[in-house]
Amino acid sequence: MSFLVTTGSTMQCTFGAAPAVLNVLPANRVLAGTPAATIMDHMPMVNVPPFGVCSCVANPMVAAATAAALGVLTPMPCVPMTMAPWLPGSPTVLIGAMPALQNASKLMCAWGGVISILAPAQFTTMVS
Repeated sequence: MSFLVTTGSTMQCTFGAAPAVLNVLPANRVLAGTPAATIMDHMPMVNVPPFGVCSCVANPMVAAATAAALGVLTPMPCVPMTMAPWLPGSPTVLIGAMPALQNASKLMCAWGGVISILAPAQFTTMVS
């Protein structure tokens, strides 16, 4: 069973040095405690903040710094470059006519990283 992803969910990029927190704007007015995310919540610097420093040589800033350091990998500040939506979205839950984002979804960065959800910020609660 997948969990709904909301504002405050922790994400990690495979080439990033630190986790980041997803920011969902309350445009769709669907709350699960905090605004619920859709697969379209992938805008760099709006929804997806930097992941510390990037170590992917496909990133032009990392490639230039590595070349200047004579081939020694030189991580540079992360600037996510996401273009496509998160995949897969929820097959059964729609928010504003878009599939809801679930904790199993992945997001591709143009520099080669894969962004995944570490903690979805929405969990089930047992009521006694």
